[in-house]
Amino acid sequence: MSGPVRPDDGYLRALVAATEQAVAGAEPLGSEHAGAPAELREPVAAAVDALGDELVALSRDLHAHPETSFAEHRSARAVAELLERHGHEPETGVGGLDTALRCTSGGDGPHVGILAEYDALPGIGHGCGHNVIATTALGAFLALAGRAPGRVTLFGTPAEEGGGGKETMARAGLFDDVDAVVMLHPFSHDVAMHPFLGRRQVEMVFRGVAAHAAAQPFMGRNALDAAVAAYQGVAALRQHLPPTDRIHGTFTDGGARPNVVPERAAVLFYVRSMEPETLRDLAERVTAIAEGAARMHGCGVELSWDAAPAYLPIRHNAALAGRWAVNQRERGRTSLVPGIVPEFLTGSTDLGNLSQRMPAIHPMLAIAGPTEALHTEGFAAAAGSATGDAGVRDGAHGLAMTALDYLADAGLREAVHAEFAAQGGALDVPSYF
Repeated sequence: MSGPVRPDDGYLRALVAATEQAVAGAEPLGSEHAGAPAELREPVAAAVDALGDELVALSRDLHAHPETSFAEHRSARAVAELLERHGHEPETGVGGLDTALRCTSGGDGPHVGILAEYDALPGIGHGCGHNVIATTALGAFLALAGRAPGRVTLFGTPAEEGGGGKETMARAGLFDDVDAVVMLHPFSHDVAMHPFLGRRQVEMVFRGVAAHAAAQPFMGRNALDAAVAAYQGVAALRQHLPPTDRIHGTFTDGGARPNVVPERAAVLFYVRSMEPETLRDLAERVTAIAEGAARMHGCGVELSWDAAPAYLPIRHNAALAGRWAVNQRERGRTSLVPGIVPEFLTGSTDLGNLSQRMPAIHPMLAIAGPTEALHTEGFAAAAGSATGDAGVRDGAHGLAMTALDYLADAGLREAVHAEFAAQGGALDVPSYF
């Protein structure tokens, strides 16, 4: 028995070399805004440093006990317990989600949300580094609590890996009085603004007519043939897509026995695009393929879109991201401008849905080598290593200082919201598709 042919890594090696050259000559992102004054910054920075060992210990604990989407009971409890040890009373089970939490400090004034994720991947564990995401957000909140003007809320958001916890929480009204949100994501490079694609999912269920495949095949209508035609139609569509779009799928039902013409077959596709408008157009093209494939083979088809909430593309806020980059320089990190690291090295996130409602940042934090992709065992190992620990300390500082800048610098806030308005303002996410 022969094994699979391993892909040649020549393109990957060339890509890494070109990226390294681009990084070496890149100018870091800056900011024209002063941010928070020193008398506010210094105690928050000291608080982050004092929390470092606790945050790293929690990160390692989450890493050692990975839990998948909507099952993050131990992880959410661990986050809540650390909040309680520092004198806070988190609300758990908010938004109708058992593993969601919220904890607020402060009263009047601008309101910034800090987002924590803690779900892991089946079989891989924290291959997306959500243990780092959770602890940097928690550290930033604890450092800001009682030291920042305005209001700060930590949100524990379940099920980023396909479940859309942030969208569920948003529809429950949990972000209605939040002015801006900040979070980070571990990666192979430090990047202030990295694109994440919108993503929809569709299951195509084809219905045919069963018949004996040998004795009376002419009396059947083959649902599997229709599903195969749809799969091939999507494959042909890829030639005509912009390089930012992605479609990938798998068969979930292909019939029961070879000697029975399949009366049911199903394919599940993920459909991704860079802009909300192009994602909507791509979904319409995929719909047309499914309907055409069904008609070709005399079958019916039912399309089930977005069993979990659709993910919209991230809308970046350069004014806020600039302060992130400045704050990361204090930790010895150079946060790159867009376009230096290839932008097709990306995926999708439900943070995109919030970024279409309010200003947001989602910078990338280097914890792994340049060839280590997200959602791999190698990246999971990095998330639980010394580089992951360093990311926890540096990322908590960056999030705390950037949130503080937003709360304390009225000019920065004005620029942040003017930029968001110029991008079209808040999108009606639930009704968009």
